[in-house]
Amino acid sequence: MKHQNQNQEFRFNEVLFEHRNKEYGAYVLRNESDRILTKALFVGISLLAAVSITPFAISAFKADEPIILSDGVEFEFTPIVPDEPETPPVKIEPVKPASASNAKTFDSTVPTPSSTARDNVKKDPVPADAVAGLVNNFKGDPVTPNTHVPTTITVGTGPVINTPLPTIQEPVDKTKIADPGDVSVEASFNGGIDAFRNKVMNSFDGSGFESDDVMRTTITFIVEMDGTISGIKANGTNADFNNEAIRTIKSVKGKWTPAKNKKGEFVRSYFKFPISMKFDN
Repeated sequence: MKHQNQNQEFRFNEVLFEHRNKEYGAYVLRNESDRILTKALFVGISLLAAVSITPFAISAFKADEPIILSDGVEFEFTPIVPDEPETPPVKIEPVKPASASNAKTFDSTVPTPSSTARDNVKKDPVPADAVAGLVNNFKGDPVTPNTHVPTTITVGTGPVINTPLPTIQEPVDKTKIADPGDVSVEASFNGGIDAFRNKVMNSFDGSGFESDDVMRTTITFIVEMDGTISGIKANGTNADFNNEAIRTIKSVKGKWTPAKNKKGEFVRSYFKFPISMKFDN
């Protein structure tokens, strides 16, 4: 079976390299591939066996073998490990009890309240060189009074920063009409007051009026916060002229910019618009 495969591969190589240089390296390598693979297999097995046997060989050479002298006596060598130096023992000295202090003391305990306690009990005066204790020991050693004066901390005198308190703005009353003194920016018609005057003159119907005199009236209305007007009134002497002026003001199309107070907030405000006309007969 092996020879058959080799013959087939050989014929395949002959067909593949037909009319080519047979000395080309690929042709030689394909023909000798089986031999090279077999050689590589044996080399790999040999290396693997050498690596596996090496630890056993090293351990065999390191084994302690007895030394045989010339007269046949065996001598086994055992290495001597030096002993570690002994640590000197630590000398522990017993703790001496502290000697009881014989300071001059006075009894500072607070008596237990009871129903049989006596008032105004005379007590011995406390010496100035005694300290507080549990018993009166006026015959003990005098104690130096404590004369320690605590250090006074100097308070810094740096600059004082006064942070103003935040001001809480009250909400604008949408029902209140601002006084003229509280208004910083008056209401204005979008396009200017001249544009508003021209619209009034063009919309005014004076066909029913016949008078050589100048007819006058003053229109007063409220400019709302949304730019509309309301509360239109006229204070002229001629009722018909007043009614036509009110009708004309209502018919004018356009928005107003509301007035602002001193805080920059939109407010309701009054606006006065005088009208004077003369009709020719």
